[in-house]
Parts: sequence; structure tokens; C-alpha cells
Amino acid sequence: MRVLVTGGAGFIGSHVVDVLAERGHDPVVFDVASDLGADVRNREAVAHALGGVDAVCHQAAMVGLGTGFADAPEYVSRNDLGTAVLLAAMAEAGVRRLVLAGSMVVYGEGRYECGRHGVVRPGPRTIAGLAAGRFEPLCPVCGEELAPGLVDEDAPADPRNVYATTKLTQEHLAAAWARSTGGTTVALRYHNVYGPRMPRDTPYAGVASFFRSALARGEAPRVFEDGRQRRDFVHVRDVAAANVTALEAGSAEGTLTAYNTGSGEPHTVGEMARALAAAHGGPEPVVTGEYRLGDVRHITADSSRLRAELGWKAEVGFAEGMREFARAGMRGS
Repeated sequence: MRVLVTGGAGFIGSHVVDVLAERGHDPVVFDVASDLGADVRNREAVAHALGGVDAVCHQAAMVGLGTGFADAPEYVSRNDLGTAVLLAAMAEAGVRRLVLAGSMVVYGEGRYECGRHGVVRPGPRTIAGLAAGRFEPLCPVCGEELAPGLVDEDAPADPRNVYATTKLTQEHLAAAWARSTGGTTVALRYHNVYGPRMPRDTPYAGVASFFRSALARGEAPRVFEDGRQRRDFVHVRDVAAANVTALEAGSAEGTLTAYNTGSGEPHTVGEMARALAAAHGGPEPVVTGEYRLGDVRHITADSSRLRAELGWKAEVGFAEGMREFARAGMRGS
């Protein structure tokens, strides 16, 4: 299968390219990092790249929380306009198979249960509460503490920042394309992806990148809030394998199927920082109490649907992955 990989020179995309080649496919890289004309917003370039292609793996995106709402036009342009241009070109070219890099951020906060009121959806955390060190969401009915759990694909979407909103819009665009063309679309909702070739600590990098970059400078990782926020850290090679598995399997025609793509092993951000620091031989993390508006407290995946329907499972364990990442090379941006 000849597969166009948008963002194929990037962190996750480059690993997708590797796995495609390993499984006997023919990956075609489309990435502004290797060709300034290879922008998914460039209709002519996209149309040319789709020649002879059987499927598309859409990884190109502007990621992370950025530097504030002033970034909103650029996020929408790169992520949503870019996706719309790509899908329109696929419709014209007759390419009917798509795997989309989605994100767990579309859920907002994760799944919470109150001892008295069952499963509830807490609202966004307040500035006053965060500034006072009250990081845990409370029951919207009684105000008591909640127990976090695993979120599945049937949970309602609740994007709480610009990036999350653009990722949800990408899914809606892809679903509309599938209905219009009879195409097949799989959206893989990535959890916290880490591993070799991760970009260094730009404003758009993930928390693992910030910690790893600090250790490379001989500095202690700075952990926001109290370090107890729960995440699912999934290795980039496992995510790449999920993409190729989804490409090979396809999905029902005319629909979008979403799958959580996580390790299935929740860990706190503080645990991750300590594991990385220990593996690197660097200073112990510092818990700062700082916070970022738009961050969610706990979000961890139930990835059982992806295992059950496509046979994929994460292979790289947390301790093994952190030991590798502690020594792995990183990208400049």
C-alpha cells in the first residue's frame, strides 16, 4: 500500500514511516520540515502528492497549548483549514482511506465518580481555586472530592482549549468527508506520546519533553500543580504501530471510528518526572505548585476497544520506555 504521511518528518510521523516500511508498505513523506512547499494548506502541493496514493496517514498539526489565545488563528489554519484542504484533495483524487492523528484532549477532563452522585462531569477549574492550590475537581452537585477513572470513546467531547477544539474539528471534518465520499476514517485519540525524536521544550512541546530537556541542561524537572495529575504515557513506537494497524484494517465505509490510543497504565506526572530523572541520573524533580489555564487534572484512557477490534496493544512498558527516553536523541523544534 502506498501511503501519504503528512507530517512524515515529524516526531510521530517519522516513526509511522519507519513502521510502514518495516511492514512492506511504501510511505510517502509530506512535511514542511523537508520541503517548504509541502504544507497541507497548499492545494496544488497536496493534489500532486496524492498521485498514486492508496491511503493517507494525517499527522501534520500544530500541537500543544501554545502561548495563549493569540495562537488561535494559527492553530485553526494549520489544523482545520489544512485538514479541509487535504480532505477536499482526497475526494478529488479518489483516495478513500484515512487514518487521522486525534487526541485525548477532545474529552476535556477525564471520567470522575462521586461517592454520592455517581459519574459526574465537573466544570473547568477556576483561577482562584488553582491559585490557592485546589487542583482536584469537585462534584458539581455536592462539592465533595471525586475518584478519577478511565474515559472511553463514548464519553461526550468537551474541548477546553484552542488546540483541543481544533482536534475535535478535525474529526468532524473527517467524518463529513467519509459520509460524502464513502471513505473510511479511523481517528486515533493519542494520549501522552513520548520517545525518541521528541521535540525539545518549545511552547508547544509535551510535558515529557520539558522534563527531558531540563535534565539535558543539568536542571531539575519542574512539575506543575502537586505532581499528582494522572496521565497515560504511551511510547511513540506503539502509537506508530497503531497507525499502521488501523491503515491495514480500515473501518466501515462512510463513517469515522475513534479509538483511544494509550498504554492502559495510568501514571502521575510526578511519577514520570521521577522515573525520567532517575534513569537520566539527574537532579530530583521540583514540585512548583504552578499551573496553566486550559490544563486538565486527570485524563487517562480506556484503550480496550482498539485492542479488541484491531488487535493492537502497547508493547513498551513505562519503566523501559523512560529508561530509553532518558538517553534518546531529541529534535531541535
